[in-house]
Amino acid sequence: MTLTVSDLSRSVAFYVDVLGAKLIHQGNTDVYLEWGSVWLCLLQKANTAPLPKRSVGLDHLAFTVTEDGFHKAVTILKAKNVPIVREPVERGGGRSINFLDPDGIQLELHTGSLAKRMSVWK
Repeated sequence: MTLTVSDLSRSVAFYVDVLGAKLIHQGNTDVYLEWGSVWLCLLQKANTAPLPKRSVGLDHLAFTVTEDGFHKAVTILKAKNVPIVREPVERGGGRSINFLDPDGIQLELHTGSLAKRMSVWK
């Protein structure tokens, strides 16, 4: 997955220092990170502007975490003053928290599986 970012250094600090991603490659305008089983590319482009809040495109990215990882992540997100969109909640067969990266991209951490979520989703 590739995300366009406005400030590569700021985004790398967030994904590595706050979320615990592992830096694999750093170029002039891109980095590749590993975060669990996800390969994440951050790509800095000149003259980027935030998307309007209600636009077609990405709503949010969701990632599965363990219960222990979830509780640790919530503590870190709050300690680092990361903007929380939705406080921890029981939802879709697990616990979820939604938050924003430095460019306002919404991310979700969820403790359940896709199968569990689909079994309770209406």
